[in-house]
Amino acid sequence: MSENNRRMILNLFTQNGGSHKGAWRHPSTNVEEFHSVQYFQRLAQKAEAARIDSLFIADGLSVEAKAVQHGPILGFEPLTLLAAIATATEKIGLIATVSTSFNEPYNVARIFASLDHISGGRAGWNMVTTGVERTAFNFGLETLPSHSERYERAAEFADVALKLWDSWDEDALVQDKLSGIYADPRKVRDIHHRGEHFSVRGALNVMRSPQGRPLLVQAGASEAGKNLAAKYAELIFTVQSSLEDAQLFYRDIKRRTIEAGRSVDSIKVLPGLHVIVGATREEAEQKASELMKLGSLERAVMSISNLLGIDFSRYGLDDPFPELPDSSEVNAYQTFNQMIKKIVEKEKPTIRELLEKHWIGSGQLSIAGTPEQIADLMEHWFLSEAADGFSVMPQLSADDFLELVVPELQRRGLFPKTYEGGNLRERLGLVAPK
Repeated sequence: MSENNRRMILNLFTQNGGSHKGAWRHPSTNVEEFHSVQYFQRLAQKAEAARIDSLFIADGLSVEAKAVQHGPILGFEPLTLLAAIATATEKIGLIATVSTSFNEPYNVARIFASLDHISGGRAGWNMVTTGVERTAFNFGLETLPSHSERYERAAEFADVALKLWDSWDEDALVQDKLSGIYADPRKVRDIHHRGEHFSVRGALNVMRSPQGRPLLVQAGASEAGKNLAAKYAELIFTVQSSLEDAQLFYRDIKRRTIEAGRSVDSIKVLPGLHVIVGATREEAEQKASELMKLGSLERAVMSISNLLGIDFSRYGLDDPFPELPDSSEVNAYQTFNQMIKKIVEKEKPTIRELLEKHWIGSGQLSIAGTPEQIADLMEHWFLSEAADGFSVMPQLSADDFLELVVPELQRRGLFPKTYEGGNLRERLGLVAPK
């Protein structure tokens, strides 16, 4: 491993056919597999054979009917899918997005505790707030709650979930047939939570899970998002596209974590990394060119409209990209507002130019190159305190990254060849909760 035994963390972001919005149309993609559980089980097995730390499945709770013509929507509910994947794997971590905006803590705590048991201690929760207004309409609301209200709810949601997971002591289960005591009632407690958003008596009706609680993950770079991560998260997914921005974010989140009373090593920063792998740089760029021709501008307009909370269908594609408000004034996703605002101020693109260059293919850190070139970039960011690892988003099949890039990282001593530790948190070098 690298200096001070610090090693890279690799999380594989799973999407149908690839992270590129046109990947489903590529000749190499088998679209018939997208709604097959076996497809995801085989992908997870390949990732586990490559020793990937975790598999991540994103989620959303709404869809525009007119969007379905442009490619696969999210698909399976992620926790149900990960339970199926857990039965086909042994070591790889299983992380799912579940929104704190449109769920209840008791249900979420119970489901993740169950997944942690089913997987033998491999569950992770990406605790996000939902910033898409149309989602509110699916849950009986006339409008999306404000950004600040969503994060206040998220913080209390996390508190309640932690109390529920801790409502069972580690040694509460007795299972003594002679005495007739199955679990010690002195070691199982109602939580009696009463707050602004939730009133939950508890205790959880699932015994303490192998990790004590799932690995906690957060994704958000607004002030509220970073503060939530600093208090609770053990991994944070980020969207920096330049080394300088990534280093600033890395230092900032580590500082906030210390101020929240936690160790600097208790949170790991994983920027998103879109990759296209080729035997040569020319081959990789050819793949990128092919994908660019397959992406749908109409779908990109719908996507960016949802994420920024602005109806871009009112504009022409060749109109200048409109000036965006300050992120603190945005009720949609402030992280994406910050990212796009910076690009617009620097490049002054038209809507078409921004979507083609930064959105259809990625919108985040992106590289098309050989395994050595991709490993060079990852190593540089890792050693420059810009990342503790990466949430890798192959734009086409993940096979080339798993079979070519991972061995190169292992050859350089940046990534281990075998799994160590009993559960996901231990394998990532994180301290188990007390």
